[in-house]
Amino acid sequence: MPQRSLFTFVAVIAALLLAGMTFGASLWLLAAYAGVLMIGTGFWFASQWHGAAVAVRHDGAIELEVGQSTEIVVDITNRSRLPIAWLLVEDLLPKAAFAQRPPALRIDGSRIEVFYLPAGQTRQLRYRITCQRRGYYQIGPTVLETGDLMGLSRRYRVGAPPQYILVYPRSVPMAGYDIASPRPIGEIRIRNAVMQDPTRIRGIRKWQIGDPLRSVHWAATARTGTLHSKVYEPTSLAGATLILDMHRDTNPDQNEPVRSDLAVSLAASIAAAFYEMNQPIALLSNGRDAADRIRTEGFDTDFRTRGAAQSEAAMRERDDRLRPVIVDADRGPVHFQELRRVLARLELSDGLSIAETVVNAQQRLAHDTTLIVITQKCDRQTAAMLIGMRRRGWAVAVVINTADTNDFAASAGPLQSDGIETIHLIDETQLPHTTRRIRSR
Repeated sequence: MPQRSLFTFVAVIAALLLAGMTFGASLWLLAAYAGVLMIGTGFWFASQWHGAAVAVRHDGAIELEVGQSTEIVVDITNRSRLPIAWLLVEDLLPKAAFAQRPPALRIDGSRIEVFYLPAGQTRQLRYRITCQRRGYYQIGPTVLETGDLMGLSRRYRVGAPPQYILVYPRSVPMAGYDIASPRPIGEIRIRNAVMQDPTRIRGIRKWQIGDPLRSVHWAATARTGTLHSKVYEPTSLAGATLILDMHRDTNPDQNEPVRSDLAVSLAASIAAAFYEMNQPIALLSNGRDAADRIRTEGFDTDFRTRGAAQSEAAMRERDDRLRPVIVDADRGPVHFQELRRVLARLELSDGLSIAETVVNAQQRLAHDTTLIVITQKCDRQTAAMLIGMRRRGWAVAVVINTADTNDFAASAGPLQSDGIETIHLIDETQLPHTTRRIRSR
């Protein structure tokens, strides 16, 4: 609209000049000269005001929990000797954060202001953000708009660079943990003595028929003159690899973002339980990392339209990268914090399916850990992959994240027929008890 108005204004001035020179009308010529002077003056003021305003963003909290809030403050300073008649300041926010109800971010205050800036003065754009859902959000950059008083010449540019806020997923204390790989030479004691750890001796007893020769306690036998056998403690490996399905085909839009956030919350809760037990935990997902899709270039570029400035400075909405998100098995506070960051940034992707992801990354999976697969739908390809891994010696447990009983039965049937334990995760109230109901034999 400003460009169209400017073209119309220039056309009128040209018509006045032509008419004045043709008919010798001095008033028309005077009006044309006044219009040229006004346009030139407006362009000059717009160019001066355009480079005079400087935006500086205050440093704020960059890592928050769900429910916490932070204040965003941007200082706008006029560094020229001329006052700026009007300056529109807008702090950009990602559209995806407001696509659902309730929105992921709640805004208290205004992120769009119009200022009159005297020479050398500073104004503040101030508002508060409350984080209502986990994620990785780009706050800013600040887009500045100014121009002449008639709106014929407008200038747009990016002022303060953005900041990024990481909101950790909600995790709940687990009521218990019964997911364990039934392999000996483990780290935790178990009640079910399916296999015994030959490295941990609990005591000795008299030899019985059927005891292997390697379990004979020769020192006690020599001392008493009667055969005695060693008694071992049953142990298990409690480490796990969380496999999180974040593909769009298996995470329908009508269930989002509730179901994907519920899956991430379960993964974060299990990871917290492993951290407290000092057990190794790993993560594999076919989702995309939100940090990979943040556009970080071009913030100092001048733009001819406000829409171009917004589109250039905003977050990218698509990412065709097919590389899976992998966090290798480890333990400790540093590893746990990194895993939480990765879970917070996970988003749905349209790349590889979960079956293709597991097959491609199988060499990096720790074979001694239990595979805990969290998915909304277990199609034939995924079921065949999981059954094949179980037959090759992997310990597998599957969480079906759906509220529909029929969908759970369709996904769990092929798995249960082959001995893979499944659990139906209906809502958030079941999160604390999920790991008590899965047992990998």
